[in-house]
Amino acid sequence: MSYFTPHVPSWVSILFLIVIPIPIFLIAGLVKKGNPGSGKRKSLFVLTFYIAYFFYVGYACFEGWFEEIALPPVILKYTMVPLLLFLMVVVYNLPITKRTLNHLQLYQLVRIHLFRLIGSFFLILGLYKALPSSIAIIAGCGDVITAVSSIFVAKALVQKKESAKKLCWAWNTFGLVDILATSASAFILTKISIETGAQGVDVLGQFPFCFIPAFAPATIIFLHFLIYRKLLMERP
Repeated sequence: MSYFTPHVPSWVSILFLIVIPIPIFLIAGLVKKGNPGSGKRKSLFVLTFYIAYFFYVGYACFEGWFEEIALPPVILKYTMVPLLLFLMVVVYNLPITKRTLNHLQLYQLVRIHLFRLIGSFFLILGLYKALPSSIAIIAGCGDVITAVSSIFVAKALVQKKESAKKLCWAWNTFGLVDILATSASAFILTKISIETGAQGVDVLGQFPFCFIPAFAPATIIFLHFLIYRKLLMERP
C-alpha cells in the first residue's frame, strides 16, 4: 500500500520529498550568515525546529487529521496558523531577529526566495488534474515568477543600482500578494467544494503535499515581512 497520494504518479511525490527540505537548509544557512560567531548553533536550532515540525505534520497527515473538508481548512488550523503566529508574534520580535537582520545584506534576504521554484509543483499537480487549474496556475506561475525575478532583484541590489530599492519594494509586494492570493484561492475552492461537490484542494491535505500549506505560506509571509523590515532599516 502506497503512503503517497493516488492523484499523481509516485515519482512526482518522491521528487517533491527530495526538494521540499531545500528551503529549510537555505533558511538555516541565512541564519548562520547573520550570526557571526554563533551562527552554527543557531542554524542548527532552525534545522531542528523545522525537522521536528515536518515530522509533526507528517504524523498528523497519516493519522487522518487533515481528511475532513471544512472551513477553515483543518490543515491550516493545526499547522499554518500556529506556525504563522509563532513566526510573526514570537520570532519576529526577538532581539536576535533584529541582530540577524543587521548582519545580513538585503540581497541575501531576496535571493533566498529562489526556493519558490518548488511552487512549480502546483503546475504539475494541475497537469495531472490533482488540483483545479485556477489555483494551479495562480500559485505555480506566481511562485515561479517570484523565484526567477528574485535573481535580478538581488543582482540590482548587489550592483547598488539607483532603482534597486524601489524594485525590491515592488518585487517583495508582488511576492507577498502572490502567497496571499494562493491562500485565498485555496479557501474559496474549499468553500465551493463543500457547497457544490466540485473539485477542491484535497490533495494539499494528503501526503506528501500536505507540507505545502503547512510550511510554505507562514514561512514565506514571514520572510517577506523581514525584507520590509530590512528596507525600513536602511532608509536614510
